[in-house]
Amino acid sequence: MITTIYPSDRMGMERVRALLEKEDLRMDANLDYTCAILDEAYNPIATGSCCGNTLRCFAVDHAHQGEGLLNEVLSHLMTVQQERGNAAVFLYTKGSSVRFFRDLGFHEIARVSDTIVFLENRRWGFSDYLSALQRESPANAKNTAAVVMNANPFTLGHLYLVEQAAAENEWLHLFIVSEDVSLFPFSVRERLIREGTAHLKNIVYHRTGPYIISQATFPSYFQKDEDTVILSHAQLDIAVFSRIAQALSITRRYVGAEEASRVTRLYNETMLKELPRAGIACRIIPRKEHAGMPISASTVRRAIKCGDMDALPSLVPPATLAFLQSEESAAIRQKIAETTDVVHY
Repeated sequence: MITTIYPSDRMGMERVRALLEKEDLRMDANLDYTCAILDEAYNPIATGSCCGNTLRCFAVDHAHQGEGLLNEVLSHLMTVQQERGNAAVFLYTKGSSVRFFRDLGFHEIARVSDTIVFLENRRWGFSDYLSALQRESPANAKNTAAVVMNANPFTLGHLYLVEQAAAENEWLHLFIVSEDVSLFPFSVRERLIREGTAHLKNIVYHRTGPYIISQATFPSYFQKDEDTVILSHAQLDIAVFSRIAQALSITRRYVGAEEASRVTRLYNETMLKELPRAGIACRIIPRKEHAGMPISASTVRRAIKCGDMDALPSLVPPATLAFLQSEESAAIRQKIAETTDVVHY
């Protein structure tokens, strides 16, 4: 029988954690539902979890493998996803486990050798996404580049990067991370990006959907340490992006230089090394600065948290400034004020 393990059940969560560690895995930092199959002593012998529309943290006790327990756990989690209204479901796993999930109806999107494989339950999901991108894009475009941004919120630093990329290419595909895990909701981020770049007439805007995700929700349960997680995320992002680039004839990807954030710096270094192998040039653009410091979204969030609204005109475009000064942004500003760490959010 499958049992829900609630976060408040400390002993139950610790037993799940112990099972994961026994199978050389670890508890993922991002989970919103966990279940387990228990033995007679109420110890988990199989487990699995969800985070949004992704499945993760699958483990079956070695002594019980081959008993069909993974199938039971997966079927249960798919029912949970169905109840959530998620028709598209995704999972990340090690190369050694791909065969089991393929047999259970999942299809591979991209992989990084045998380190990590990205799968979904829809056979044509990613192909349909690529077709939708093509329909949004100009036909037979040449000299085409891309920028992927979260913009939490959209700053003069983001604008500088976009303007540089747009000036150097006939068309610029601007991918907006549509995952809603930021302090500024996706609907706001998308609007401010579009308003802030409306003067640039060679931009094609796209939503990333579930295929390009943030570091905040990237699964880490089968990665041994933080550097491995960052590297795997970057390499998988490149594998997915390479297929997108091929569909849209993108030959360059632009990113902003980063010195302060170790995560972003490692990510950029990986892209600079790996993208050319896929036939895509990687252009790292120096950050726009104010008062000798790079302008970043975290700088803006920090100013809001400190109540320094007078600093904003030098950090954000007019559309972002107008939003931040409006009553519409009051709930977001209050949330930022109440958040302990707004730098790494």
